[in-house]
Amino acid sequence: MRLVACQSCHTQYDVTDVADERFACRCGEEVVNESYDPVDTQIHRCGSCGANVADPEAEACAYCGSSIVRDDAKLSLICPECHGRNEEASRFCTGCGVAFSPETVKIEGYELPCPVCGCLMPPRAIGGIGINECGSCNGIWAPADRFEQLINRAIEARKQGERLETPRVKGGNPAVQKVAYRKCPECEAFMQRRNFRRSSGVIIDTCKNHGTWLDADELEQITGFVLSGGNPQASQMMEEADRQAADAVKRIRLAEFQQHSYTSRSSGGDLFGRTIVGVLKGLLD
Repeated sequence: MRLVACQSCHTQYDVTDVADERFACRCGEEVVNESYDPVDTQIHRCGSCGANVADPEAEACAYCGSSIVRDDAKLSLICPECHGRNEEASRFCTGCGVAFSPETVKIEGYELPCPVCGCLMPPRAIGGIGINECGSCNGIWAPADRFEQLINRAIEARKQGERLETPRVKGGNPAVQKVAYRKCPECEAFMQRRNFRRSSGVIIDTCKNHGTWLDADELEQITGFVLSGGNPQASQMMEEADRQAADAVKRIRLAEFQQHSYTSRSSGGDLFGRTIVGVLKGLLD
């Protein structure tokens, strides 16, 4: 467990899985999510009951009988107040005596309608990343600024042999289903269907202004694709695909206007042709 405390009201938070660099405390102040450098402190309190430890060499608490842990390898919990090392299961800091009573970081967000089944999706966190998840179809809505974080966090968890995602229904990839264009849960505009990194075979739905929709199991499929050697940097690949699509549209428009211009000149419409050239120049600049 990794703890931080608000510098104003000293409320403690468990930030083990919180990715945000800063978040709001319940008192309204901003809490910085940073790890502390551990400090070796003298044991003054029992980590189990908080009672005074008078004997600096004591092996057990005289009040509750709990063992006093001194092995550095077992002291992984860092006190958010004095930064002293403590045993992971400690209820009190053995150095300063502060009680460990962390709260869960509140995930910012609000309920959104599911693009697939219409159920309301409450905000929640996956690996400390704020998302919306549908409890019915198990799809995930990742806000625009969280999609890359979510993918990177999932990849990191898979490398460490962990499972970041909650178990979800199999067969959610729309590439093997009937094509369906979903509406963005934020603006209700139809989202674009994209082949993630162009060659993964995982078809995701994206609203360029608000976020990305992942059907059930698509996050797992994406992490598997990346770890098997898929091309890096999803956002760069998507931007390149957008640029190529825009260039293609420009080329088509250029060909159409050139044909119109040629037809006009052939019929004596020089003025119209010059006007077309002006319009073309404005479109391509």
